[in-house]
Amino acid sequence: MKSIDRQILSLAIPSILAGITVPLVGMVDIAVAGHLGSDGASFIGGITIGSMLFDLLYWNFAFLREGTGGITAQAFGRGDTKACAETLVRAVGISAVSALALLLLQWVFVWFVFLFIDCSPAVSSLARTYFFIRIWAAPATLGRMAFAGWFIGMQDTVRPMVSDLIVNGLNILLSLALGFGWGPFPAMGFSGVALGTVVAQYAGLVYFAVALVSRHRSLLRGIGIRHAFKGGGMKDFMGTNVDLVVKSICFIGIYIGFTLISARYGDLLLASSAICMKLFMFCSYFTDGFAYAGEAMTGKYIGMGDRPSVRLTVRHIFLWTAGISVLFVSLNTFASGPLFRLMSDDTSVVDSCRNFIPWLALVPLMGCPAFAWDGIYIGATATRAIRDSSIWALASFLAVWFAGRAVAGLPSSADPAAMLTDGLPVGLVAMHLLFLAYFSHLLARTLTLTVRYRRTILEF
Repeated sequence: MKSIDRQILSLAIPSILAGITVPLVGMVDIAVAGHLGSDGASFIGGITIGSMLFDLLYWNFAFLREGTGGITAQAFGRGDTKACAETLVRAVGISAVSALALLLLQWVFVWFVFLFIDCSPAVSSLARTYFFIRIWAAPATLGRMAFAGWFIGMQDTVRPMVSDLIVNGLNILLSLALGFGWGPFPAMGFSGVALGTVVAQYAGLVYFAVALVSRHRSLLRGIGIRHAFKGGGMKDFMGTNVDLVVKSICFIGIYIGFTLISARYGDLLLASSAICMKLFMFCSYFTDGFAYAGEAMTGKYIGMGDRPSVRLTVRHIFLWTAGISVLFVSLNTFASGPLFRLMSDDTSVVDSCRNFIPWLALVPLMGCPAFAWDGIYIGATATRAIRDSSIWALASFLAVWFAGRAVAGLPSSADPAAMLTDGLPVGLVAMHLLFLAYFSHLLARTLTLTVRYRRTILEF
């Protein structure tokens, strides 16, 4: 095996091992909700809308991981340990202030968002219950973003892996224990799923703090908090992250739009689209392992001024990513049925999911390269190109959905069993069109970043 591949795998494998537990948490949450009572669709819908509320919040702070990782990797490549330490101080400080703001504004946020969410009263009530418990994990969640980005930039994906394994493993165990009641744990039902997430997030944050003190104590000596938030370093940090915030807003429009649109066609389609999205994300977490490797190595080699190694890194990242895409095209084609049944025992939900297996097979072909490019561009801190590709992705998603709806004559919301003039069910047509819009946003991202690669990444 070539040296470059060994470097990639040493960084990617820990991230993959941690990453595959992330969708497992979502699957377990959905599975617990789907087995709490006879109305499985409402419980799954409550988890889906509740999780969407946190997507609305936390995606705005993705820069805490992405921007921190890219900036730290380049400082690491230059051998500038002071800049590495100051970047961590900035990221953790901003995460703490942001978390406090979220806790203070939580009720205003929920009131505002539900002005635009069209779902059943049962789903709305469950989603609010989930949100007002899980929001208390905000300090831990945002803090972990900052730490994860910093360790990845320091060419260390093992510490983020261990933190994720602690969080996700504990989350799964507590969701099951508190949801159904195991041993000394009371059966809290739906609320137990949210509480399990809160406890798990703080456990992961504590681990990061311990890892920092044990491995990098000397790096942080002499770094004043006030100094870290002044000067050109702070200006560069914020400048890089403004573009990443725009990216996050665009992705919020896409992913939240996907959920909101599916909710307008009934709880059944909301539940089935949520399950399919979990399977989409399962693929992305494998690809993210190589994206993180590309981020760390691209940033390091740019910091070193080593253009040939940047080019070699990109080439080999995409060779590994191609293998991942082929794997998931096969897996989603032939093994999706058992996964549907694992996440819900509601036969109507499972049967609905089967209609969308072709999309589960198709999405990895565009999703894998899109995620890989994100990591490479973040490592290069080429955030303007990321911003532009995200804007094009949002425009593509909206254009395909609204144009397709107009052509098909779909109402903006309807009973999914209602028929169009050509005899096709409204809900089925709407969901296929929605999956097409989702695929188009991945295509737009991949094409935009591919075209800009040479003049954006290699010219430094």
